[in-house]
Order: sequence, then structure tokens, then C-alpha cells
Amino acid sequence: MSFLAGWVSNIIVFVLLATVIDMLLPTSALQKYAKMVIGLLLIAIIITPILGLFNKDFDEILSAATNEFEDQKKKDLGNLTEMKKKEIQATQGAYILKQMAVDLQAGVEEELMKDYNMKISEINVGVKNEENPSVENLQNITISLEKAETKEDTSIEAVAKIEINAESPSPSNDANLDAVKGFLATSWSVDKEIIEIAGERK
Repeated sequence: MSFLAGWVSNIIVFVLLATVIDMLLPTSALQKYAKMVIGLLLIAIIITPILGLFNKDFDEILSAATNEFEDQKKKDLGNLTEMKKKEIQATQGAYILKQMAVDLQAGVEEELMKDYNMKISEINVGVKNEENPSVENLQNITISLEKAETKEDTSIEAVAKIEINAESPSPSNDANLDAVKGFLATSWSVDKEIIEIAGERK
């Protein structure tokens, strides 16, 4: 409001001053040019604050647009960094899980072959929290077993044909797998329930 009052006051003061100057000027060709200059000055006084407002608004708009662009740029950079971080964590997690599976297999391989004449052909581990893969966070261990090859086996020329009926596995086979599962759970210090053996009857 004070800005508007000052603007109007300036216009009134200039008009009064212009009137006094016009009265003091002698009647001649010079008076015509003086009126034209006074008129131009009056127009300049009237429009200067308006131009100032537009200029101020433009600066604010430009500043706001620049700030928004910078904020979006920082946000995009943050999203890209977070995405790269997740990719690296996923790669590291997969590597840790693979290494964990190798370590678990190596830890029981010798005893498994010696006591049960079996070896692990495939092992997969799953964890509860992929961001922190560790033995404490193991959710499931899935393994496939196969008969271990011994030196005596290589000397046998012919092998009798064995038929396996998956629908009705033999009780002795289930008992053997259960014993293997108990051995693995003890060796790995995990709950027996999280170990799954391929071919085991549920």
C-alpha cells in the first residue's frame, strides 16, 4: 500500500512541477518542445514502477524455475545413485550366497562321502534378508544328492539296471535321507526343517 501511495505522490508532485514550469516558460516555439519533454517524463514516471514490478516478477519466476530445475537434477541424481547402490548390493548378495553355498558344501563333503557314500551335486541357499546374507539369516537350503564314485566302483564293468518309482519311494531310502538331513543340520548348525533334499518324500 505504501508503494502505491508513493507512486501516486510522485505523479502529483511532477504534474504540479510541470504546470509551474509551463507557466514560467515564455510563449514561443520552445514551449512546444518543453511540453513534449514534460509529457515524456510524466509517462516515464507512471510506467517505471510497473516495469519494475514486471521485472521483479520475471526475476522471481526465473529464480523459481532455476531452483526447481536444480531440485529435480539433485533428485534424479539421488535416484540414480540409489539404483546403482541397489544393483551393487544385489550383485554382492548373489556372490555371498554363492560363496556361502560353496563353503557349506565343502564343510560336509568329506564326511558325507565317508559315512553315507554320497556327495552334493547341487546346492542352493535362500536367506530371509537379502541385504544381509549370513548363516544366521538362512531361510532354506535345497540340495541334490548323488552316489559318490569310489575306486571300487570304477573297476565294475557292468551295472545292474535300477528302477526308481518316485510315487512310492522305499522306506529305507527315506530313512537314509533323513539321517543325511540330520547330519547336515548338525554340521551346519541350522534347523533341520530348512533343509530340503531332492527326491525326499514329504
